[in-house]
Amino acid sequence: MFSAAFVRTPDGWKGAEVDLGSAEMADDLGDAVTEHLGLDGDELVLLCVEVEDEWFGIVRYDGDEEPRAFLSDAQAGLSEGIGEIFSDLAGVAPAKETPEIGVRPAGDFELLDDLGVTSEELIELSMEEGVLPADTLSVIAERLSFADELDRLR
Repeated sequence: MFSAAFVRTPDGWKGAEVDLGSAEMADDLGDAVTEHLGLDGDELVLLCVEVEDEWFGIVRYDGDEEPRAFLSDAQAGLSEGIGEIFSDLAGVAPAKETPEIGVRPAGDFELLDDLGVTSEELIELSMEEGVLPADTLSVIAERLSFADELDRLR
């Protein structure tokens, strides 16, 4: 698993790798992001997580607003730990009876609309056959202008 958070500053995006290994609930993600980036709480932050070749997730923290989450595959919640936390944040329950239903994005499809990636594009990128989650996150990072920071952290 790889996880990194990116904060938008007047000089562009700044990123830091974030250790989510001890996260047990959604609040733990926000605490880890704040700690690793040294935030004061008013910033726009994107937490990006990729889990092997399975799925990716993005959580958007925007000041005092509730975190918003997107999950590239609703079935990520079937895996324990971070998958369950992301499913909870995205407000989705995985289909335990039909785990073979294929990739189905879930959560807040519009969380990047105002940054330059529309909900349609986010869904399309997530469902592109044969493309790994890491590659999809790279495309999103490129579109949002933090690809160099993402590459530096990987």
